[in-house]
Amino acid sequence: MKRAAAAVLTALVAGAAPAQSLFDENTWRGFTADNKAYRPGDVLTVQVLENSSASSTADTGTRRNNRMQAELAHGSRTVAETALAVGGEFDGGGRTQRASRLLTTLTVTIQEVLPGGHLRVAGTQSVTVNEEAQTVTLEGVVRAADITDGNVVQSPRIAQARITYVGEGDLTERNRRAWWRRLLDALGF
Repeated sequence: MKRAAAAVLTALVAGAAPAQSLFDENTWRGFTADNKAYRPGDVLTVQVLENSSASSTADTGTRRNNRMQAELAHGSRTVAETALAVGGEFDGGGRTQRASRLLTTLTVTIQEVLPGGHLRVAGTQSVTVNEEAQTVTLEGVVRAADITDGNVVQSPRIAQARITYVGEGDLTERNRRAWWRRLLDALGF
């Protein structure tokens, strides 16, 4: 009995041991909870389904003719005569047509939870195909209600979406105009 009393006395003197939980309250989810992302650091799959097309045509035509003439006469004799004529024509036209389609799936991370429960997300995916680096970057705001049970959201449901698709490599470089051609275009040649 003396031993038991000594053990109790020692425990009281040493202080009570802090209670520890078996789970982390910040990351715990119930067994019946869904797997939707809802807090900073959670990942979310985005299906990027973007189609865009644009077309524009312009035709311009201008004409201008100016003529000035001056004559200096002394009596019936012409002393000096001069003439100046200025004329100009411009015909221009152009057509621009562009179409693009981007279909990919990438995973983004929730950056912060905004007021109203909206989620600000951002992420980048890089893929190399035939020695061409292709990079897709996505940023935007997602409503929690738009996330499916499989933790997926489609890009048309993302507000303030900024989707960038950039390629780097020989093929991409060949599709760019040369620096000297861009310079001549800027100068109007």
